[in-house]
Amino acid sequence: MAISEGRVQYQMLIGGRWRDAEGGRTLPSVNPATEETWADIPDASVADVDTAVKAAHDAFESGPWRRMSAAERGRILRRFAERIPAAAEHLGRTETIDTGKLFRETRWQAGNVAQIYDFYGGLADKLMGEIPPAGSDQTLQLVVREPVGVVAAIVPWNSQLHLGAYKLAPALAAGNTIVLKPSEEASGATLEFAKLLAESDLPPGVVNVVTGGGVPCGQALTSHPLVRRISFTGGVHTARKIIPNTARNIARLSLELGGKSPLVVWEDADLDGAANGITAAIFAATGQSCAAGSRLLVHEKIYDDLVGRVLERAGRIVVGDPMQPETQMGPLATRAQLERIGACLEQSIASGARVLTGGGKPAGVTRGYFFAPTVVACDHQDFPVVQNELFGPVLSVLRFKTEEEAIALANASRYGFAGGVFTRDVARAFRLARAIRAGRIWVNTYRVTSMHVPFGGFKESGYGRESGVDAIRDFTETKGIFIDTSGEPGADPFVMR
Repeated sequence: MAISEGRVQYQMLIGGRWRDAEGGRTLPSVNPATEETWADIPDASVADVDTAVKAAHDAFESGPWRRMSAAERGRILRRFAERIPAAAEHLGRTETIDTGKLFRETRWQAGNVAQIYDFYGGLADKLMGEIPPAGSDQTLQLVVREPVGVVAAIVPWNSQLHLGAYKLAPALAAGNTIVLKPSEEASGATLEFAKLLAESDLPPGVVNVVTGGGVPCGQALTSHPLVRRISFTGGVHTARKIIPNTARNIARLSLELGGKSPLVVWEDADLDGAANGITAAIFAATGQSCAAGSRLLVHEKIYDDLVGRVLERAGRIVVGDPMQPETQMGPLATRAQLERIGACLEQSIASGARVLTGGGKPAGVTRGYFFAPTVVACDHQDFPVVQNELFGPVLSVLRFKTEEEAIALANASRYGFAGGVFTRDVARAFRLARAIRAGRIWVNTYRVTSMHVPFGGFKESGYGRESGVDAIRDFTETKGIFIDTSGEPGADPFVMR
């Protein structure tokens, strides 16, 4: 990158070289804490995307990456992982400036990314095929796994390095080549990470990074005839545009989309622990997470007590500059998010929802896309604030009486990404964990993660899974091979035996 008039000027990584977008077109990147433009990112054209995909295709077809041993690919990924921690401070700072996420979180996530590349680097040579029993004619039967080819990996602005690693690491370990597209709202951290990729032992063209809007950049990438696999994390609205694009290239597609995750709290729960879990679920990362627990369902016997604790906890959250160590919640990432949340909240209030705390900008804030921790009491599920994913620090609260009612309320959403259950009753916890239709359930905790456990959604939260040992298989194709070992001449094809 280069500095021009105080703003960072980024380029894309294509075929191992840094390039401007066609015609020098750029998009501004805004610091959400200050509302100041701090960088310009390339706005890729259809021709730019075509160049990137062809670079990835050439690297796959003619380059050494898929032809080298899986063990060597693994060694390259593990060596790359060793270089990431030294860059964590810079990567985290860039992501905070670009998205408003807390610096202490982005710095930690950037360093943690190294573990993901190390994990899948270690799995590269563990990807096994099969040898089914030989047929009666002594034909040796083999099932082998091969990389799919060019992978289009599209990541959102929240946790872009972390989410990107869960796509790139297994895809690379399996021998694929990649075109990575971050969100046009925030691409800085990904482009900084691309510098590490460019300086690594990865052959040129194995990983390419393009930036730009959904149209034309994203559309051209997801419909390109040389793309064989698409891994998308983002919103349902964008996913509905990507799905028809795959009709053009018949590319395999996985979608990790939004959520409206329920938190179910029973009368026997540890209420202090539940209040902490709820705070982590909705106010951590300013609520900008697919797994955010934004629907609180509380047993009527403890409603007042628990809600009081949540309000007290929300009132103590320090909102401010995400670079400062004392800050506990930063701004929303975009002005559009701020306006959308405000409009949805106004509609809900007009319909009878009651704001218990928050509901707008924090007192004294004059600039930045800040929104106060907000709790809204709702008498039923029909309020917009209950039904819509807001991607912000807004918690809707409802009561329930019975287990059947709790399950019905938890599942009364078009989303199914995650959920939480707080109870001391182990049997009840297990029943609800199975009954709630979501891809990940936490019991008496929230936001705990592990590379060994896959994640993804039900219903409109998408399909396909990321993370876990099996993720590497999702970037491969199976091939059946039959070898005649009889030593006899080939049989007459017109004689049936």
